[in-house]
Amino acid sequence: MKKKSCKISALVITLNEEDRIEKFLKSLSFADEIILVDSYSTDGTVVLAQKQKNVKILKRRFDNFSAQKNFAISKAQHDWIVFFDADEEITPKLATEIIETLYTPKAIAYTVRRDFYFMGKKIKYSGLQNDTVVRIFHKKYCRYNDNLVHETLDVTGTTQLLKERVPHYSYKGFDNYTQKAHQYSALQAKALYEKKKKPTLLHFLFRPWYRFWHQYIIRLGILDGKEGFILAYVSAFSVFKRYLNLWLLYRKIE
Repeated sequence: MKKKSCKISALVITLNEEDRIEKFLKSLSFADEIILVDSYSTDGTVVLAQKQKNVKILKRRFDNFSAQKNFAISKAQHDWIVFFDADEEITPKLATEIIETLYTPKAIAYTVRRDFYFMGKKIKYSGLQNDTVVRIFHKKYCRYNDNLVHETLDVTGTTQLLKERVPHYSYKGFDNYTQKAHQYSALQAKALYEKKKKPTLLHFLFRPWYRFWHQYIIRLGILDGKEGFILAYVSAFSVFKRYLNLWLLYRKIE
């Protein structure tokens, strides 16, 4: 591994990640500082994080993902940011590639491919086979947009793709996975409400049906077996829940 020519700030936002936070923070040991922004976890996330070296812990009430991540960026001391989610695995090979890439950076942001694991199985289709996200960037040229959910990083400049892939383990258990889907649905409903979008019968009947068949058939989720079917079902139900939440928001003001 080459000697670093620039200093790196590693950032992460957390909520109840005690089962994986120690391993995750240890994988960031190559960074010059680690900043953890916690949304007032009720488990042992913070206690376990405090045992790790070079970790600065901040607490902030969660409002949306973009605001939470931009807050973390504002607290970083160094220009180069490494910003992974706690359910992603930073392998030793990826850590080495990050260090070597930033030794002589040729872009201001770098994307990585993710391998999605669900119920212990690597998902090869279901629309997730081409999943790429920005995880390394220069903070002066990048900022998360205002999306309440499925936030993306607005990059002013060139991006490049790293070679190493990132294992993504979003599944702790089915209840936890559906809880996440419900949280995203609520945030999406809020975003639609702020745009003054109103739900119609078409949204309740057609949109969930379309999401299921698009993910399961067109995006080849059927080739992922029962896991592909479950993913498509949960995805479809989250669409239904989105418009149900939107309808309830309008009911509250009537």
